[in-house]
Amino acid sequence: MNNLSDRLQRLSPSETLAMSQKSNELKAQGIDVINLSVGEPDFNTPDHIKEAAKQAVDENFSRYSPVPGYPALRNAIVAKLKNENNLDYTAAQISCSNGAKQSVCNVIMALVGEGDEVIVPAPYWVSYPEMVKLADGTPVIIRAGIEQDFKITPAQLEAAITPKTKALILCSPSNPTGSVYSKEELAGLAAVLAKHPQVYVIADEIYEHINYVGKHESIAQFPEMKENTIIVNGVSKAYAMTGWRIGFIAGPEWIVKACNKLQGQYTSGPCSVSQKAAEAAYTGTQAPVEEMRQAFERRRNLIVELAKDIPGFEVNVPQGAFYLFPKCDSYFGKSYEGRTIENAADLAMFLLEVGHVACVGGGAFGSPECIRMSYATSDENIVESMKRIKETLALLK
Repeated sequence: MNNLSDRLQRLSPSETLAMSQKSNELKAQGIDVINLSVGEPDFNTPDHIKEAAKQAVDENFSRYSPVPGYPALRNAIVAKLKNENNLDYTAAQISCSNGAKQSVCNVIMALVGEGDEVIVPAPYWVSYPEMVKLADGTPVIIRAGIEQDFKITPAQLEAAITPKTKALILCSPSNPTGSVYSKEELAGLAAVLAKHPQVYVIADEIYEHINYVGKHESIAQFPEMKENTIIVNGVSKAYAMTGWRIGFIAGPEWIVKACNKLQGQYTSGPCSVSQKAAEAAYTGTQAPVEEMRQAFERRRNLIVELAKDIPGFEVNVPQGAFYLFPKCDSYFGKSYEGRTIENAADLAMFLLEVGHVACVGGGAFGSPECIRMSYATSDENIVESMKRIKETLALLK
């Protein structure tokens, strides 16, 4: 008998985690699988950050922290936002959570209620629409294909806004596409949003530092947007700290207080030792961040060059993050040994089971004509995986 709540029944399982699990099962059988399905840096956390964590253990940072995080960490984030983004916040406008994922969810749960609409540009990160559903809201999807570099236009945004619109979730640099909104593009969206002051922007900037076009641009920089924008960021991607679980929001104090109230009831403050590590990440040398960014850029160039050489793939050049999102629907309807590819999920499974490369079908990201590949792996793995993909796709007739 299934007694699960309606809320849970509405949720879809995470396809990215499912593909990762499937590839691990094949690996356990002794099969050499190259995993391009996981969205995390393959680098280790920089040493000075690990040392700060060890010191925190020795200094007995082992008790509950304040719900929004230690003042020292929040002040370090205030300084980061001022120095790197030229944005003014106070510590009271910062709340730290168990990763940027919880930060996004906190904001959605605090703002969105039954009947509220939340605009989610597609391709989107798999969890955004699910979080909106969890909050009893309605995700409103705006589709942006490869022909517009996976970025929505001001006209598309204007057309999607209704009296019920509560928020827009904007991810730049983007997971799953690597697309980056320029200052001019953000200004165009801001001009539309200025006419609709009831709409808040949840600006997911977790990939801020993995950027190949120069300076990161935040929509919060526009004066008319500052009070309506909640920035979400964290240490996971820039500092290779995915498992440390520290994210934060920066926004209007009334929203931050609401998120603190919510978090106070269901997780309290994030891990004390991780907070001290994150403080060191923000206040210490930024050299490792740039070293990793350069490595990702080199890999980006490599995977784009190799993917463009695969017949039937339509490839754009991602400007940030560490994903490639090729359009692959030219293979739909083709078959191999009685197995027909109907969609991107089929294609991803075919590449895993026959080519032993794990990717994720684009349907989970709202773009069923694409597949997502993470190039957060070695150059050797990128070369070998692209070779396998090319050979495996050539089997389809």
